[in-house]
Amino acid sequence: MKALLVTGDRSGSGKTSITLAVAALLAQEAPVQTYKVAMDYIDPSYLTAVTGRPCRNLDSYVMDPTLIRAVFEHGAKGAEIALVEGVRGLYEGAEAIGDAGSTASVAKALDLPVVLVVDARSITRSAAALVKGFAAFDPKVRIVGVILNNISSEGHRRKTVQAVEHFCNIPVIGAIPKSEEMRLAMRHLGLVPYREGQESGDFLDRIRAVKEVIGSYIDLDALKALMEDYRSVGAAGPFARTHEADVTVAVAYDEAFNFYYNDLFDVLHAGGAEILTYSPVHDPLPAADGYIVGGGYPEMHAAALEANDRCREALKEASKNGVPIYAECGGLIYLTERLVLRAGWQGREEEETCTMCGVFSGETGMPAHRTLGYVEGRAGGACPFGAGAFRGHEFHYSEVRLAPETRFAYTLSRGTGIKGALDGAVTEQTLASYTHLHPAASADFFRGFLQACRQGPGS
Repeated sequence: MKALLVTGDRSGSGKTSITLAVAALLAQEAPVQTYKVAMDYIDPSYLTAVTGRPCRNLDSYVMDPTLIRAVFEHGAKGAEIALVEGVRGLYEGAEAIGDAGSTASVAKALDLPVVLVVDARSITRSAAALVKGFAAFDPKVRIVGVILNNISSEGHRRKTVQAVEHFCNIPVIGAIPKSEEMRLAMRHLGLVPYREGQESGDFLDRIRAVKEVIGSYIDLDALKALMEDYRSVGAAGPFARTHEADVTVAVAYDEAFNFYYNDLFDVLHAGGAEILTYSPVHDPLPAADGYIVGGGYPEMHAAALEANDRCREALKEASKNGVPIYAECGGLIYLTERLVLRAGWQGREEEETCTMCGVFSGETGMPAHRTLGYVEGRAGGACPFGAGAFRGHEFHYSEVRLAPETRFAYTLSRGTGIKGALDGAVTEQTLASYTHLHPAASADFFRGFLQACRQGPGS
């Protein structure tokens, strides 16, 4: 299998659009497996859509090199090409000195060649200095090609390409002009998830335009020539089957809740789960041994969630009866009593309140101060799915205020929980948090969830 990593010199360099287009073009020729560095849901939804294969996430802050390889190799089964999209700038990570959480650390863990996307807006010779600095910063990171973005003219292109290739001895395999067509739809948390955007013809037209524009300015044959054979180490990770299917897990999946890492379904399957999906917006709550409500945009569909009272009331009853339920971020919001959309948010002239499930006493306010970053902490004895240390991620614009008597399972040493350093609200066998966990990195936690499902209510 041939493999390559595409990254940027900074956030906003254009690497997401470029990787999306490259993945779509390559997928016309061969099976392409995509990956996204960092804990992110939205970019992977695009890469999944254009390749027809579930994109996987790789993050060295929550995964060690062995697990990174296990996730990479598990996802790559049956693929002829592996394409990894970086995050932010190549060397940006969780800390100023160490490279944990960075694209560079993933490139080194997998020993992948790197193509660097450079925002060349208003620079020519300085682009060569930038590329040379990136190449020299960590000799273990192998930059084998450059793509220039935001080129303003033929003269700009010619001078910049000449400078980079002369001073850096690295080929420039693409030079993409500045274009309004390259802009993807945005929302308050970033790109619109593909699952939602695909319902808009204009949105799909933008995706096609990105593919066509970039395809016209990248030498795809030159890019493929830079790919290298990946050397498999046969890493198994948490994907080996440990149980035959003996429990049913219902996962909320619709326009309101679709922030899931694709490894979740494989980890649950390996642990003996039969998985079914349902829509809290449209469907009644199906019968199951346990429920998972992931992140998403419940605030954008609050009225529809309120209207489906059969589902809300059934989930509250299931929680009260001790059925295992796990919810993250958007799922946490859904489990509060009400969601308050404040005046001024999304153009609202007046405050609007929508009724949610009421599993936890308290409310969610939207918007609130943006909270973004890595999370580290420990699940204590109150956690229904097992105690232990964990690392994860959080990203939200909401504020959840729960009743003073609420019990919490998590104590955070990094990040902000529901109540300061406290996260993971607990009632019966329901756990809801702002923290997002990666299922491969937190496989023991999800095995604990399945064991609770196996033992039944009140275990």
